[in-house]
Amino acid sequence: MTAAQTRKLVQTYYAAFNSQDVEGMLACLATGFVHEVSQGERRKGKPLFKEFLLHMNKSYKETLSNIVVMTDTTGARAAAEFDLKGKYLATDAGLPKAKGQTYKLRVGAFFEIKNGKIARVSTHYNLKDWTQQVLGK
Repeated sequence: MTAAQTRKLVQTYYAAFNSQDVEGMLACLATGFVHEVSQGERRKGKPLFKEFLLHMNKSYKETLSNIVVMTDTTGARAAAEFDLKGKYLATDAGLPKAKGQTYKLRVGAFFEIKNGKIARVSTHYNLKDWTQQVLGK
């Protein structure tokens, strides 16, 4: 893949995210996909990621803006930075009680691309900042 094709793939993935289009996101993923988050468990495979996405869509309403996608010259790696605006809809286990709180975060993600699909995404955000926002601190 070229750098431009990788950039388009990541943009397509995030457009599906903004539409809460789980199947659209899954279509961007390679067999053996791995999802890593800075605070949480590593997920291996599309079925676990789909379960995660469905849970997220139930618990949160999030949209991304100001998305900047950067790639290496080969298109094998990419990074993205964006603003996330969200609303906490349903209490998530181990987190504060949901009462419709809104929040904003700056998020970064790193991608590995194989055979024209996303093979791995590592997402990084500040959970302490999110927690303080939903607690009203």
